[in-house]
Amino acid sequence: MLNGVYSLPAVNATLNALSTVFLVAGYIMIRQRRPGVHKVCMLGAFGCSMLFLTSYLVYHYYVGSMPFPGSGLIRPLYFSILISHVTLAVLVPPLAIMTLWRAWKERFQAHARLARWTLPIWLYVSVTGVVIYLMLYQLY
Repeated sequence: MLNGVYSLPAVNATLNALSTVFLVAGYIMIRQRRPGVHKVCMLGAFGCSMLFLTSYLVYHYYVGSMPFPGSGLIRPLYFSILISHVTLAVLVPPLAIMTLWRAWKERFQAHARLARWTLPIWLYVSVTGVVIYLMLYQLY
């Protein structure tokens, strides 16, 4: 089992990248007034994010945290990205659930008002998740 756990960071980065693609596509679809496709995209983004969270928790349960091996100017850059990522990542699940719930209940004005906050935060977290993976596992 543990050998497979070590491949989870790459899986997690892939799930974050897929979530980003779904979020951008969903945004484009709603701007083009294609709510059915928008719904599929946003549920895809939510599904990828929930799979990510599960995989992330499994990985850190078995492996723990990885120290950043870099030094010099890259180190404070990495930690500034990491701190902002983690801080905002805490907000994504409740924001996403509330935003999806409002759409489910067909409260579209309230959904749109909250989505204006949820989308950029969720996108930032998804993109910086990939950046953190690259910096932590691929840079050195």
